[in-house]
Amino acid sequence: MVERISAFPLMAYVAITGFFRSFKDDERGLSGVVVAVLLILIAVLAVVLIWTSLNEWIRDLWTRITGEGAKLT
Repeated sequence: MVERISAFPLMAYVAITGFFRSFKDDERGLSGVVVAVLLILIAVLAVVLIWTSLNEWIRDLWTRITGEGAKLT
């Protein structure tokens, strides 16, 4: 019983280091994470580009509307 208790820290160390080593070397999950991050990045960039072009279009449209309104009064 004492041997098991004294060997427990060594067994725990070996189990934890083995887990982290296999986690580090396992590349199956990494590709999914990379794909998800890239898709999010592309989506954010697309929204920013669309918002920029819409912002300019709306500003131009508003300038036209207010300009025509000023001519009428």
